[in-house]
Amino acid sequence: MKGVRLLAILMLIAGAGFEGRNLYLHAKARLAGILIRQAWERSLKTGKPQPPWSWADTHPVARLRIPRLGYDEFVLEGATPRTLAFGPARMQSGACMGEPGNIVLAGHRTSWFRRLEHIEQGDRIELEWFDGHGADQRRIYTVEAIRIAGPKDAALLSSTPQDALTMITCYPFGRSPYSPQRFIVRAAPMDSGRQI
Repeated sequence: MKGVRLLAILMLIAGAGFEGRNLYLHAKARLAGILIRQAWERSLKTGKPQPPWSWADTHPVARLRIPRLGYDEFVLEGATPRTLAFGPARMQSGACMGEPGNIVLAGHRTSWFRRLEHIEQGDRIELEWFDGHGADQRRIYTVEAIRIAGPKDAALLSSTPQDALTMITCYPFGRSPYSPQRFIVRAAPMDSGRQI
């Protein structure tokens, strides 16, 4: 009986520890989101990239919206594992915001890009960035292709002569530990000749 009681106490302590860690990580993510939003607002005012916290090795470079999905997130610079923990990020192998070519964004399938599970061809995507001179720029894209591919199939990630926006995440969606494929969304500017 004593052994069962001790086991129950140990299980309660372990459960409380796991729940405490979960609450800590949730609070940390919320705080990071607030700091990233504030850094974005400072960037818009100053026209210069502002880190969300003093030791950050990234900064917000864009705001990404998918109205039909109710999606609204800030895009961070540099798709490193550490950066992707705090939001979707621009892959440095793609074009920079406002430059011609293929802008490539990556995000986790369990969080930042989970809503891509419901994206459809023809959906509208809004990308907003600042141009370094204090001016706010925006381009509207339309989803043209949705593809599931192997991790080494980079056909939709490569640079293109025309402007494009590509979003990539692991597949299948959800918390499965196994995600051998990639979910790729390719979108083209609604008006390829001008920014709005």
